[in-house]
Amino acid sequence: MKILMVLTSHDRMGDTGHETGFWLEEFAAPYYVFKDAGAEITLASPKGGLPPVDPNSQAEEALTEETRRFEADAEARAQLAETHKLSEVEVSDFDAVFFPGGHGPLWDLTGDPDARRLIEGFLAAERPVAAVCHAPTVLLEARTPEGEPLVKGRKVTGFANSEEEAVGLSQVVPHLLEDALKSQGGRYERSSDDFAPFQVRDGLLVTGQNPASSASTARLLLEVLAERS
Repeated sequence: MKILMVLTSHDRMGDTGHETGFWLEEFAAPYYVFKDAGAEITLASPKGGLPPVDPNSQAEEALTEETRRFEADAEARAQLAETHKLSEVEVSDFDAVFFPGGHGPLWDLTGDPDARRLIEGFLAAERPVAAVCHAPTVLLEARTPEGEPLVKGRKVTGFANSEEEAVGLSQVVPHLLEDALKSQGGRYERSSDDFAPFQVRDGLLVTGQNPASSASTARLLLEVLAERS
């Protein structure tokens, strides 16, 4: 089982001067779900090399068992430091792709041509695609073979408008993910409470709402893979 994980290379929160990147829990929790299941994991990002981590995700209150495991895992940290360039990875080398979130993807992965190539290619090859929190933004410009928005008519989730408001970034982000998914015809679903775990599957497409959904979204992806083995 070979899984590709794609991280952001974007490190600036608009023009605020604040740093962003990927959210550590949203990478670490799925990484160990996959690793503990025996998967071979490959990491990639648009620029390659060490992707930026959102410093807020390294604050004490944001740390989890999985993030602490990652910080103590020299092999995993070395792997993260040398991500492949997204343009150099191919669908045929993997069984599935997973996009961790953080605010960074809103800027660099939304319209990234290689991200779109991979998403469309995985689904065309009947291989699952998963994304969590802000990372479902990668689906916005993807299209079906007929040219329709990929999310049109599909059940999807992602960071909710109310969650963005709660973290005080509604006026900073380039788009509100909930609104953007709905505007493309996505059948947006969410948890009844902000920041509660929630994930949804529509065929080969798996999405999770927020950081708390990271591990459960990864496990749902493994369920899809198990069905196809």
